[in-house]
Amino acid sequence: MKYPIGIQDFESLRKDGYVYVDKTALMYRLLSTGKYYFLSRPRRFGKSLLLTTFEAYFRGKRELFEGLAVERLEKDWTRHPVLHLDLTVQDYSRPEALEERLDLTLTQWEKVYGTESKELSPQARLEGIVRRACEQTGQGVVILVDEYDKPLLETLDNEELHDKFRSQLRAFYSVLKAQDRYIRFAFLTGVTRFSRLSVFSDLNNLNDVSMDDDYAEICGITEKELHSCFDESIRELARLRKMTYDEACAKLREQYDGYHFAKCGAAMYNPFSVISSLAKHDFDSYWFETGTPSFLLRMLRDKDYDLRDLDGAQASPERLKGVESFKTSPVAILYQSGYLTIKDYDPGLNEYSLCFPNREVEEGFTKALLPLYVDVNRGRGDFISSFYKEVRSGNPEGFLGLLKTLFDDSDYRIAGELELYFQNSMSLVFRVLGFITQVERATSRGRMDVVVQTGDYVYVMELKVDTPAEAALRQIDEKGYMLPFSADGRKLFKIGVCFSSETRSLGEWQIAEAKDC
Repeated sequence: MKYPIGIQDFESLRKDGYVYVDKTALMYRLLSTGKYYFLSRPRRFGKSLLLTTFEAYFRGKRELFEGLAVERLEKDWTRHPVLHLDLTVQDYSRPEALEERLDLTLTQWEKVYGTESKELSPQARLEGIVRRACEQTGQGVVILVDEYDKPLLETLDNEELHDKFRSQLRAFYSVLKAQDRYIRFAFLTGVTRFSRLSVFSDLNNLNDVSMDDDYAEICGITEKELHSCFDESIRELARLRKMTYDEACAKLREQYDGYHFAKCGAAMYNPFSVISSLAKHDFDSYWFETGTPSFLLRMLRDKDYDLRDLDGAQASPERLKGVESFKTSPVAILYQSGYLTIKDYDPGLNEYSLCFPNREVEEGFTKALLPLYVDVNRGRGDFISSFYKEVRSGNPEGFLGLLKTLFDDSDYRIAGELELYFQNSMSLVFRVLGFITQVERATSRGRMDVVVQTGDYVYVMELKVDTPAEAALRQIDEKGYMLPFSADGRKLFKIGVCFSSETRSLGEWQIAEAKDC
């Protein structure tokens, strides 16, 4: 089986015999029932492939759809002029980058459909191209825009450049409404929905299907598709990894499934990760390693964001569809970028609860965040392995000593609430090593700061700043934090930790075993 890793062109994929998960029935429903659409999905989720599938269809390339659902649905196969704008292939760190990209694309289209001397601005040139393309062919024009928002996403932390690109795109996309009579179909994709951009505020007939139940499966791989298209590959993966078929299926589900894009939509697998896993016969972190939003990670630290609010965050549908609030809350952009997904929907509150979609994302996100809080590379060279061994062997004195060394060697400027910073840092260290870690775990009498569990040990930690560790340990007793584990067969530790605002590191700590509680 040929796996289309990095293949985003439908024609190349079909001609070269790569495996294809048939989404053409949903594609046909879209183009048969509407005219203007927008779809938001995370990167590497098949948006570019979907656009090139539309392109092949509207160019009348029937031979590419042999055996697919649309072959049975379509009878006419009318050829249309297609204008495909790809904004993914440019670095937008320079002020002139967007104008250069638009000029290059417009020049290519003008070689086919001509130009007029009075057409000077990008939007005027596009208007002329759309009109002449329709008049010359006698068919409505199809406009496809891949990653319409890439210039805006790359400049979220550069307000001046971001506003410049926003103005340029607002004028350019306004042509979609001005040239309506010449357009047969328009489909825009992106990661995020910038509601203040005119394509969403002015072009009121653009249908955003990003969270529609009917199109929840248009990108990604469903459980049914996984087994119908890749069953033999899963069996080969299981054989090579010395697992049963059911174990391999469960591991794939744990690692790469769990994305939800609608209230009632099916859970979706990350297609890039699944295909990479099957091709390489291993369970690795594939999607996360293709790029991380570094500005967003920095914002989580610099804005003193409480990381425990990520898994279980609440958001209204309107909030999830826009990203303009990213400076005060990262929830919407984390959802649209694929780092969080829909866990549940409360119709009474009209509110979604969110969570990490799967283990690949949670572990990858944690690993990416950790260096922004503490620098594991500046401390002892064997920190990770030593820390892991101390936690696994039930030696809190040992791993707390390592944590102190880690904080002592970290030179980051700590802003905001110190207790929250240390709480975030400690939970990240434990999570990145795969330990079951809970922050602010609720009990009937209070909240435990950090609880870490292994197969043999439970560590309940209370963190304080500039307060004696004895007081933190006493709070564990007074609040009854150990009671939920009273019948647990594992060895229990209660730990009071004091952080120093002066040294920006661990001060003192006290440890007591369950028998002393």
